[in-house]
Amino acid sequence: MSKTLMTISNVSKSFGEVDALREISLEIKSGEVVGLVGSNGAGKTTLLRLMSGVYKPTKGTVCLDDGTPVDKMRQRLGVVPESTGLYSRLTAWENIRYHSRMHGVSDDDSWNRTSRFAKHLDMLENLGRHTKGFSRGMKQKTALLRALAHGPSVLLLDEPTAGLDITSARTVRALVKQLRDEGGTIVYSTHQLAEAEQVCDRIIIIHNGDIQADGSPNKLLEDTDSKNLEEAYVSLTQEKARPRNDDSESEGKFTRWWRRLFTPKTPKTVLGDDSSE
Repeated sequence: MSKTLMTISNVSKSFGEVDALREISLEIKSGEVVGLVGSNGAGKTTLLRLMSGVYKPTKGTVCLDDGTPVDKMRQRLGVVPESTGLYSRLTAWENIRYHSRMHGVSDDDSWNRTSRFAKHLDMLENLGRHTKGFSRGMKQKTALLRALAHGPSVLLLDEPTAGLDITSARTVRALVKQLRDEGGTIVYSTHQLAEAEQVCDRIIIIHNGDIQADGSPNKLLEDTDSKNLEEAYVSLTQEKARPRNDDSESEGKFTRWWRRLFTPKTPKTVLGDDSSE
């Protein structure tokens, strides 16, 4: 029987008057790839940020298997956000090593894991290169290696193949399947139904902040009497999708002061305001 690694209980998240998520409850079990599927603005990224401890719920709890809130045990999580956030002046390995040291992992252990997975991603020869000149695919692969280097219990991926070429996307999906076969646990956010069907053992459909369905691809087809996942998705999301909102936390006083201090003022002569004409 699979062990529950993460429990999300009655979680809601609001940004001002916008309810990004409403009363979400689910469990993430070991050895499975869980797909979060939904349109832009559905709440996928907000849920991932709650699961990674970046956001705190407005209501409810997100805890690991021992009852510890995720924001207290982030070292057990590996996260690949939509924006990789790599330091361009560092090499790929330096980015990974820096991240691993923050998690208390020795350089030797980090290198052993990194080099092993880098071979599968065809990145081993690029680990010594600065990331400034990397393609989108190489940056994404580096971010994935960075998330795996400390041996996380749960890997959280936000649109991991977005913007990648066909070969790079196939390589990333193959590694996800390999991790699953080795007993790894992955939460895989995507708006691509075909990709979810290829990779995921279980698919959670999120629409306008609510969970509309949760089950294996075959179960979703059976429950909706559909011939394919696209047809199943459409039948489960009849309500018009809401527009995407920038689900960012409100700025504190220090953040506002800092932004004003370092944001240059635009001269009046810019933007075509030229009195000589």
